[in-house]
Amino acid sequence: MKSLSFLVPLLVACSSLIPGHAHPSLPKKHVALFIFGDSLLDAGNNNYINTTVAYQANFRPYGETFFNYPTGRFSDGRLIPDFIAEYAKLPLISTFFPSYNDQFVYGVNFASAGAGALVETHQGYVTDLKTQLSYFKVVEKQLKQKLGDAAAKKLTSEAVYFFSIGSNDYFIFVRNSTLPQSYNSKKEYVGMVIGNLTTTIKEIYKKGGRKFGFINLAPLGCTPSARLVSPGNTGSCLEDTLELAKLHNQVLSKVLQELESQLEGFRYANHDFYNSLMKRINDPSRYGLKESMRACCGSGQYRGMSSCGGKRGVEEYELCDNPQEYLFFDFTHPSEKANKQIAQLLWSGTPDVTGPYN
Repeated sequence: MKSLSFLVPLLVACSSLIPGHAHPSLPKKHVALFIFGDSLLDAGNNNYINTTVAYQANFRPYGETFFNYPTGRFSDGRLIPDFIAEYAKLPLISTFFPSYNDQFVYGVNFASAGAGALVETHQGYVTDLKTQLSYFKVVEKQLKQKLGDAAAKKLTSEAVYFFSIGSNDYFIFVRNSTLPQSYNSKKEYVGMVIGNLTTTIKEIYKKGGRKFGFINLAPLGCTPSARLVSPGNTGSCLEDTLELAKLHNQVLSKVLQELESQLEGFRYANHDFYNSLMKRINDPSRYGLKESMRACCGSGQYRGMSSCGGKRGVEEYELCDNPQEYLFFDFTHPSEKANKQIAQLLWSGTPDVTGPYN
């Protein structure tokens, strides 16, 4: 079994300063966290881009549990990287937008709700993965200007790069019930999604990145929004969608193993989000939850409509009394309680849950 501790000693931010360093606010033994992905990780970037309300959560009741106001996070409170930052004794990681923020020495959150690995996924409304990578390169230049080349290189080479991407690429396929015309098979489509992610990983590796974290795809066919459109209104999981998520996760696992053998010093933690969520769907009480099929906030069967907050075309919606009892806060996003549980598994989970490192 490989060591499960590469994040722990590295992701520690201390208040003491490095003597003689160009940047006085860079803590000793400090490792930055750079975040790429979709609504599972977006801490508010989409508040600042030209998009539609479908890809935003900057209105109540989002944020009610922890922040007491809507931050743009698709949850009642904190997201998975918020807890990771807490465990690492880092502040909440700043979003890339608004770009005048000066706290990039702790890392940056580039994630955009609705984003995919494919450029064409919700094109024009989100910040796709390729664009997120270009923003990272902007930050890298800023860090060189602030810290000097040597310190900036040290920061980016010791940083952890954290990803959740792909769900939206498959939601498009599910809604249209057919593959885009340019793809011949599901395997080819999955290959393109993973290929774009692989390209991004390799670009970051060229810039010195060595430590990567991944959350694989959730059981997309078992979310409240998926149950809403189940055949015959049975509320069952959508098997075709589950199969797509499984295929993606299998290919991702294989590609990460290949990268570890090909790229010297490449280390990764891959969390099995699919099975973590499925266990909570099938046996919520074991994890301190009461409801795993219905969302806390929304409307329609299983509250599976994306109407939470009444801003997305449907004004009336229901809101549960206690989000802590729910696996899902809205049509597809976990509650803060669920996010915390997943973050704990990422931070210190065993290899069968998060591996080969945590």
